[in-house]
Amino acid sequence: MATIRYLAYISEKPEDLAAFYTRYLGIEELGRSAAGDISISDGFLNLTLFKKRPSLCEPRMETGFNHIGIRVDSVEETKNRYLKRYPRGPVIPEDNDLQHGAIRIHDPDGNPVSISERPFGVKGKRRLPGVRHIAYNAMDPEGMREFYADVFGFVEVPSGFAYRQAGKLNRFVGDGYTNLAIHPFYNAGSKGHEMKFGINHIGFLVCDLKAAMDDLSGAVKVNKRPDDRPYAEYRITDPEGNRLDLSQSKGWEVGIDQWERVA
Repeated sequence: MATIRYLAYISEKPEDLAAFYTRYLGIEELGRSAAGDISISDGFLNLTLFKKRPSLCEPRMETGFNHIGIRVDSVEETKNRYLKRYPRGPVIPEDNDLQHGAIRIHDPDGNPVSISERPFGVKGKRRLPGVRHIAYNAMDPEGMREFYADVFGFVEVPSGFAYRQAGKLNRFVGDGYTNLAIHPFYNAGSKGHEMKFGINHIGFLVCDLKAAMDDLSGAVKVNKRPDDRPYAEYRITDPEGNRLDLSQSKGWEVGIDQWERVA
């Protein structure tokens, strides 16, 4: 199955942001570009911090989470599935280096998705702390769910199916390693809903939540997540305002009855 192996940020100060993730979340550096971009990793995902500059030419240039990347068995077959479903969908060549995939396509909301047959420069094994959750706010959550199912084979997880059966617009899919949540952007009636289009937050699984919170509380504001949410116990923001959920026992459902959590 295709797997999410990459997450791109746009950052004002990549060095400072990388230092935060290294200090508090055990992230390791993979490499840097001549333009000042820094790629770091939790052992499974490449988190690339692009230095904000006009030459990036991204559809959305605001600071923060920008787009994901997916490792596939065949770029050509994936592209063909995409074009069969979205005949007018743009396919953009990329450099296929540490900071990019081989091509990029776009989901129904226009979010870029980089694609590669390589693991985006990450050759290690998954470890903790590690990213297990990425959440979008979307105009068309059902269209997004269909896109990730049809093009990449991601499955709707049971907790997500329950939301849909209850008449809610939230969708949850998984690739067996990472939970991808797709929330409706226009959902002001939901308590605590954050009006940020595109990637709204990500989630880290940690071994010892109390120790992590004690450590982080001296550097950032820590907020408890609502008890009725199916995932994550706490929320923090990194130095550039990116929202990070942290969990130990709740965890995230990443496949059919397949949870990533620490007992």
